[in-house]
Amino acid sequence: MKTLALLFLSFTLPGSRFTPPPRSPAKTAATQTARKGGSWYFAENGHAVYCRGPVMYLRDMQGGLIRVATFCQGDKPIVPLKD
Repeated sequence: MKTLALLFLSFTLPGSRFTPPPRSPAKTAATQTARKGGSWYFAENGHAVYCRGPVMYLRDMQGGLIRVATFCQGDKPIVPLKD
């Protein structure tokens, strides 16, 4: 009977419950930089790329034209686009 009384009191007293600490705002939102002036494009390899430069046409090795996006994020400054 004493254990039931202690259990009941432990649930009813305000300081006895475990409350998780309040969550802080997501750190990723604060660390991401705002993107200005760019657009998303569909690359020839099937991936989406974010580029800030103009879309241009360049000559390929066979003499034709390929459409490319310039000043793209990542390791490639020029990315061929899928038409």
